[in-house]
Amino acid sequence: MQNRWKDTEARKLRGLDELVYRSLLIGADPNLVLWGGGNTSCKLMEKDFRGREVKVLRVKGSGSDLRSVQADQFPGVRLDDVLPLRDREAMTDEEIVAFLAHCLVEPGSVRPSIETLLHAFVPFRHIDHSHADFVLSLTNNTDGLKHTKAVYGEEIIWIPYQRPGFALSKQVAQEVEKNPKARGCVLEKHGLITWAATARESYLTHIEFNTRAEEYLAERARGHRVFGPPEVTPLPPTERHRCAAVLLPLLRGTLQARRRTILRFEDSDDLLEFIGSKKGPDLSRVGAATPDHLMNTKGWPLVLPPPRLRDQDGPPELEEAYEREVREIVEAFSEEYREFYEKHSRGDLPMLEDAPRVVLVRGVGMITLGPDAQAARVAADVYRHTIKIMAGAQAISSYSSMSPREAFDAEYWPLELYKLTLRPPERELSRRVALVTGAAGGIGAAIAGRLAAEGAHVVLADLDETRATRLAGEICAQSGPGRAIGLRMDVTREDEVRACVERAVLEYGGLDIVVNNAGVAHVSPVETLEKADWERCMAINATGHFLVSREAIRVLRRQQLGGSLIFVTSKNVLGPGQNFSAYSVSKAAQAQLARVLALEVAEMGVRVNMLSPDAVFKDSGLWSEQLRQERARTHGIAADQIEEFYRKRNLLRAQVRPEDVADSALFLASDRSSRTTGCILTVDGGLREAFPR
Repeated sequence: MQNRWKDTEARKLRGLDELVYRSLLIGADPNLVLWGGGNTSCKLMEKDFRGREVKVLRVKGSGSDLRSVQADQFPGVRLDDVLPLRDREAMTDEEIVAFLAHCLVEPGSVRPSIETLLHAFVPFRHIDHSHADFVLSLTNNTDGLKHTKAVYGEEIIWIPYQRPGFALSKQVAQEVEKNPKARGCVLEKHGLITWAATARESYLTHIEFNTRAEEYLAERARGHRVFGPPEVTPLPPTERHRCAAVLLPLLRGTLQARRRTILRFEDSDDLLEFIGSKKGPDLSRVGAATPDHLMNTKGWPLVLPPPRLRDQDGPPELEEAYEREVREIVEAFSEEYREFYEKHSRGDLPMLEDAPRVVLVRGVGMITLGPDAQAARVAADVYRHTIKIMAGAQAISSYSSMSPREAFDAEYWPLELYKLTLRPPERELSRRVALVTGAAGGIGAAIAGRLAAEGAHVVLADLDETRATRLAGEICAQSGPGRAIGLRMDVTREDEVRACVERAVLEYGGLDIVVNNAGVAHVSPVETLEKADWERCMAINATGHFLVSREAIRVLRRQQLGGSLIFVTSKNVLGPGQNFSAYSVSKAAQAQLARVLALEVAEMGVRVNMLSPDAVFKDSGLWSEQLRQERARTHGIAADQIEEFYRKRNLLRAQVRPEDVADSALFLASDRSSRTTGCILTVDGGLREAFPR
C-alpha cells in the first residue's frame, strides 16, 4: 500500500482542512474506497451561531466521494446533542436521520452519513473507515476471524456482520471500551475502521493495517491458481470484439425489453482469467463483498457460455440456437431474482429491476449495465474489485458473503431506496445512444449537443477526429462523464463505417438514434461538371448514408427496441438550385434512400424521417469561402451579401441556425414523433418552391 501522506503539505493544515486532506488521500487509492464508499471524520471545537464554543463532529456527508470531497461536504453535528443517544436501547434508521437533522451546525447542509453515530460514539478525534480490498479478503471467507487475528492479534476488534445503523454503532463503541489498546476494528463483510489522536496517525494506521493484510494474502497466494485451472480459453482480441459487437445489442434488447439501458464491455486479462476459470462461475454466485458493492452489482451476475457465430459470409451473426440459449438464461435469471424477492420480501417494498447489473461472458469478457455510462462504469469497477477480493479470500480459505436474507436487507435498505427518490427525473432521451455523422460541423455539433443535453449518449463521427474528440469532451463536461465519444469516420469507406458502429456498440451497448448528417457541396453547371466531383458528391451524400444506415439497421434488428433514423437532406431535394446538380441529385438520392428505408424497417418499430434545412451558415463546414463565392455569382450578388440574400428569400425572413435544425432533430429522435415516419420536416424559414408535396 502506498503512503501518500506528505508532512510538507499537511503541517500547514488545521481542523476541517486537515480532514479534507486526509480524506482525499484515502479516496485516491482504489484499493481502499470506490465511488462514494468509505467514511472519515474529525471532532473539533467550533463556534455556533451565537459564538459559543461547542464540540462538533465533522463527518463525510451521504453521497459524497472521498476522491473529490470538499469542505462543504462534511456536515457538522453537535456532539453534546448526539452522545446521549448511546443510552437508548434502539433507533430506526429513519429516527436517526430525523434526529441528526436537528443537530446540524449549519441547517441545510448535506445529510450526514448513517454511520455518523458510530463516529460519534467512538471516543477518538480522528476516524477513518474504508472498504479495503485486502481487509475484505481477510473477512469474507469461511475462516475470517482466524485469519484476521493471525494478522492483527489484539490490535484489532472483530465485529460480526451487521448492517450499518444504531445497533452496529453502539456495539462498536462498547467493544472499543472493552479493548482500550485496540487501534481499529474490522467489520465483517464491511471493511476497516482505524482511529487515532491525530490525522496523520489515523491515516498511517489505516495504511499499515492494509499493508499487513496485503502481505499476508500475497504470501499465501504465491504459486497458486486461486480460481482453479482454466476451463475456457479466451478468444483472440479481434474475435472477442466481433462476438461482443453482435452479443451486446441482443443482450440490450433481451435484458431491458421494456426499458433501455446502457451497456459497457471490458475484456482485461484479469477478468478473462476469472470468467474462464473452473471455479469462477460458482464463486460469482456466492454474493457481493459488502452492502456497498451489492448496491452497484446486485447479489450475483449472469453468466453466459462463449458466443457461437454462424458459419456464413458477410457480417457476423450469432447462431440461432445460441440466441435462444441467451434468452433462456436471461429469463432464468429474472425468475430466480423474482423468487429471491418473494422469499424475503415483507410486502412493503416494490420489487427492483429483475435484470442483472453484471454479465460474464466466458471467453469474451464482462458486460455491465446502468441507466447511464457512469453507472455502468461504476458497476464494472466494483465488480473487478470484487474479483480481487475473491482472489485474496480463496488464497487463504473459501470466499463467503452475506446470507440471502442479509443481501436482501442490504439491497432493499429503506435509506438506499430513499436516495433513489432524490435523483432528478430522467431526461427525454435518457438511456438512448445516438450516432451523429459529420458531427464536427455546425449542424452536426449542434445536434449532438442537443441530444446529449436531453440525456442521450452520443457518438460523434467525423473525418476530423481531433475536432470530434474535442467536442465530445465539451459535451461530457456539460452533460456528464462518459456521455460522448469522438471517432474518425469516412462515410465512404465500408471498413471505417463498420469499425465506428462496432465501437459505438462496445462503448454503449447498441444504437437508438442515427443522424445521417455528413455532406459535401459542389457548384458547377452540368456542362462543365467534372466526373470526379460528381462521384465525390454521390459517394458522400448518398452512398455514405447507405453504408451508415445499413450497419445501424443490423444493430437495431438485433436489439428489437425500435429506433429513429434521421437524414439531414437539403432544400435542394425539393427545390433544386441552378449550378448545383451534383449536390441536388446526390441529396435527392439520399432522400429516396430514406423513403425506401421507412418502408423496410417499419416492422421493427424503426422510424425514418428527414430534415430539410436551408442556408445554415453558422460554424458550417459546407459553406466554404469558395462555395459562398460561387453561389453569389449564380445569384448575381456580392459574396458578402450571401447570408442576407438567403435570409430575405424565405417567407419568415429568418436566419436559419444550427440550433434550429438541432431542435427539429430532437423532435424526430424523441417519442414525441413516435407516429411519424417517411416525413420531410423543413427548417428553411419557408420556401414555397420547397414545400413538401
